[in-house]
Amino acid sequence: MTVDATALPDVTEVGGAEPRLLAVEPVDPDRDAALVQSWLAHPASSWWGMGHLDVDAVRTYLADVQADPAQAAWLGLRDGVAVFLAETYDPARVLLTDVFAAEPGDVGMHLLVAPPPADGRVHGLTSAVMRTVVEHCRDVLGARRVVVEPDVRNTAVHAKNAEVGFRVLREVDVDIDGKRALLSVLDTDRIGLPDGDGPAAHLRPEHLEPAQRHLVAKAIAEFTHERLVEPQPDGDAWRLDAGESTYRFRARRHVLEHWSIDEASLTRTRAGAAAPLSAQELVLELRDGLGIPDALLGTYLEEIASTLASAAAKHRRGGPSAAQLARGRTEGADRVVASFQDVESAMTEGHPAFVAANGRIGFGLDEYRAYAPEAGGRFRYRWLAARRACTHVALAADRTERDHWAAELDPETTAGFRAVLVSRGLDPDDYVWMPVHPWQWQHRIAVTFAPDLGRQDLVDLGEGPDEYQPQQSIRTAFDRSHPERSYVKTALAVQNMGFLRGMSPAYMRNTPAVNDWVAALVSADETLAGAGFSVLREHAAIGYTGDAYHRVDVSSPQRKMLAALWRESPLPRVTDGERLLTMAALLHRDASGDAVVSALIEASGLPADEWVRRWLDAYLLPVVHCLTVHDLVFMPHGENLVLVVRDGVVVRAVMKDIGEEVAVLGRHADRPVPADIERIVHPVDDDEAALAVFTDVFDGVLRFVAAILDDDGVLPESRFWQVVGECVDAHAAAHPERRRPLDLRVPAFEHSCLNRLQLRNTLSMVDLADQSSSLIRAGAMSNPIAR
Repeated sequence: MTVDATALPDVTEVGGAEPRLLAVEPVDPDRDAALVQSWLAHPASSWWGMGHLDVDAVRTYLADVQADPAQAAWLGLRDGVAVFLAETYDPARVLLTDVFAAEPGDVGMHLLVAPPPADGRVHGLTSAVMRTVVEHCRDVLGARRVVVEPDVRNTAVHAKNAEVGFRVLREVDVDIDGKRALLSVLDTDRIGLPDGDGPAAHLRPEHLEPAQRHLVAKAIAEFTHERLVEPQPDGDAWRLDAGESTYRFRARRHVLEHWSIDEASLTRTRAGAAAPLSAQELVLELRDGLGIPDALLGTYLEEIASTLASAAAKHRRGGPSAAQLARGRTEGADRVVASFQDVESAMTEGHPAFVAANGRIGFGLDEYRAYAPEAGGRFRYRWLAARRACTHVALAADRTERDHWAAELDPETTAGFRAVLVSRGLDPDDYVWMPVHPWQWQHRIAVTFAPDLGRQDLVDLGEGPDEYQPQQSIRTAFDRSHPERSYVKTALAVQNMGFLRGMSPAYMRNTPAVNDWVAALVSADETLAGAGFSVLREHAAIGYTGDAYHRVDVSSPQRKMLAALWRESPLPRVTDGERLLTMAALLHRDASGDAVVSALIEASGLPADEWVRRWLDAYLLPVVHCLTVHDLVFMPHGENLVLVVRDGVVVRAVMKDIGEEVAVLGRHADRPVPADIERIVHPVDDDEAALAVFTDVFDGVLRFVAAILDDDGVLPESRFWQVVGECVDAHAAAHPERRRPLDLRVPAFEHSCLNRLQLRNTLSMVDLADQSSSLIRAGAMSNPIAR
């Protein structure tokens, strides 16, 4: 058994003598079991969850702790009388092995203060005990940092931890009875110095400087990749002149004009003097070449600032190591869920190509902690009743509205919704239920749709019971209370990476039908079935159109503020021994610079090129097959692919985000697209069709993985791209009668640029109804698999 985290009764309120000298000695299980059992059985110790144990069980427990070289138990004495129990452990070997990248000198700690005596509480005892224990960890155990993981609900101990100087990193799922913990650390050279900056602590220089360094390096690399700037050789390094500044750095150049910049080598001088790195100032220095319209420059700079703030917060909170993310949790459904969501909250990069990748303009500090995916928090959706006559409900062919609500909501919840409407004199059958993101409710619905609420076309039903975790795709959340239930995706009117993240009710009308058609095509294809490739259907969608904004002909952002869809969960598709991993994780490097993809290859035991071949067979082959055999394209970047992994090896891939991203690139009499989903048909020529692989896969995913493996010494990039070519050739040989027999081995392809889109219009970088016409090219790119 493993105990709950630090749990302290409040003993600081009543008078009495000040605490006198406290001493610490090892626990003797035979001597101390009865005393400790009496403490654990007291209601004040409920957070430990051990009140049911008898003396013999406690004795066994303490003996097991003392026998484990990675743990120890200590008894604290005041004037010779036992007043607390402390446990210490090595977080690299106990309890936090999946969620915390422990460093040498880290000591984990649990603390139980004895229940208050009958003659009254001792003022200041808890604070004195806390300080004694952390000083014991420092002075006796040599701790450089002390680590605690109290239950997130235990606010009393959070205050005590803060008092002695612990700083909160993040919420984590501790692998014990589903406990949600507030992971916190104390640097032992700061004992007694509270972390005084509160919610803005991540904006200190020690966190912003590495964020600036990383973003400046990324900006130079990606702007160079898109031929917006051109560094010049400078001895054994490189130089970029930008306005009055000169940037110098070392870098490795890879195929596809990819630059891996050594961030530690990056310096900036201005007028010959050293100057601090600043991503915003770099943008201003390069503004003429970047082509940002004057009217939108401020918006882009704000997205840069927000991206920096996010990166600084990620730097402060740390995260699991690459090896921990690659290994995942142990077997079992709950641990598969926890492991999957560990990865979602661990990502630090955002989109690998976009420089301003984490704008989220609209979130405040508290909202960032609550709703940003990297914060790893949980939230509950606000639910509205929307008048049926003003609302469109779209369902997959195999799902009725009754089926949908039975699958996604408990009967008690829907009964409560109906009761609210009845209490207002309304007929529940005239309404449908609609989830709303709490930020959207607070900042948009309750204001922008106030008239609709006033006439009861919309009715506030309060929070739903299920807890959801935000995903990297920020509008989407995963149901942590019922992981088998659907993802929920709702409109969220924050400005992020070139778009206001709304959702169109017009698109929602046929989204399930689009998904049905795509899923049927994919499931009937023998090649895709052999690769294990599948899609997560968006099987229900709701859009509200009863507002005044839908009576105006001109499109406006207000028309995209109230819609939702439900997407299948991948959990029911996982078998024993398998786990889930977002493909974006392959590009992730941890705080030590180690890459998840390299760690996965090491864990698999396979030769690196064989590992890559199996991944490409699960990912690239289906993408190429769908394009060349079915004229069907997705948006196959890292966030839109869920990988199923066994023993570190990718065994199959699952595509998501179908409704807004999928397209059919031609019209075919033998398989016409149904009229009600005609919007997905976008005929293009062969050169543009091939960009669905060259731009979205080669340039958008593979160039990053190839560079990581080459830089890490895991696989030379020449061999990587050779394996890519072999995968493409194998598919072409197996399908000589392809509908669109594209030659993916051509010498070059058009260089379609992503940052140029955002720089041109950071508010709306493409027309989602006609993405092809929005593309910006920058000449041709040499094909790394050319013959």
